[in-house]
Amino acid sequence: MPTTGTDPTDPTSSTSPTARALRALEILRDRPGVTSEQLAERLGVTDRAARRYVAVLREAGVPVESERGPYGGYRLGRGARLAPVSFTQEEALGLVMAVLDGRPAATDPDDLVGSALGKVVRALPEPIGRQAAALRAHAAAAPDPYPAHPDPAVASTLVEAIAARRRAVITYRGAGGSEWQAEVDPWAVVVRRSRWYLLCHSHRADAVRTYRIDRVRAAERTTVPFDPPDGLDPVAVLEHHLGTGWAFRTRVLFDAPLDRVAPWISPTMGRLEPAGERCLLEGSTRNPAMYAGEWLAAVPFPFRILDGPELREAVAALASRFAAAAGPAGASDVPGRAGEPGAPG
Repeated sequence: MPTTGTDPTDPTSSTSPTARALRALEILRDRPGVTSEQLAERLGVTDRAARRYVAVLREAGVPVESERGPYGGYRLGRGARLAPVSFTQEEALGLVMAVLDGRPAATDPDDLVGSALGKVVRALPEPIGRQAAALRAHAAAAPDPYPAHPDPAVASTLVEAIAARRRAVITYRGAGGSEWQAEVDPWAVVVRRSRWYLLCHSHRADAVRTYRIDRVRAAERTTVPFDPPDGLDPVAVLEHHLGTGWAFRTRVLFDAPLDRVAPWISPTMGRLEPAGERCLLEGSTRNPAMYAGEWLAAVPFPFRILDGPELREAVAALASRFAAAAGPAGASDVPGRAGEPGAPG
């Protein structure tokens, strides 16, 4: 009688034993101390089948250790060599799509991320690898007109400093091209709209700062410890900070209640507060024309500029342009009129 076969009590009996054993190995790697009952639940099999997969791993030379007692369970022993990560078709295609979405240049094998993606695709089993390669080859990704990719080594150093709660010394190049050094307490790395930011306390400025990591030329972790703020919400702090501290102050009164205006206001525009039956937006900007033309123009409620002469001038210029564009067309504006090129004489 053969010693192998399918277990009628095993819901995954149609899956190859190798695939089930690899899945068990992933669970043991991710959840040290998992019990046979928990392993069976994660695999969707019986307790007996779960123990059999553990035995298969041991027969293959994987050091799976077991401990008895209330805190016991299975765990991988020291020196365990894990099998390559396996992907489903949906996972593999989703990974390629996410890479191309965030890094259009990854279609080029000479690109840093493109080279890494190629290695992942080549390591995938066939036919999953064939479909992932076809997706990568035939998806046309438009180039990013304003690429801002951080140096992976710099980003790694900053993340290590955040995890170890140690200060870092960074060399930063500003938008104008000047470079300077600062000692910072790195609180978090935040990715926002394809831009990587370092949220930190700068000892150079003695204030909270957000630095674009693609402008960090070098970073070095120190041995000086620090404690991040309690209850820190990195995304919320970054959004608020991006809307303050710029050269031109903005103060806008909307003729609508806060609950109607709020969905149209991003944190980078400033702080929105109620003002009776209306609401008040206070913030700052370094680009009044962009603030007026891209942000305020999109808000579908009447408003008035209370403070910020630069913003007031930008709004007036935008209104003048729009008024001229919407005015009645004169005779000289209509193609084909007498005296115009191409008109019958």
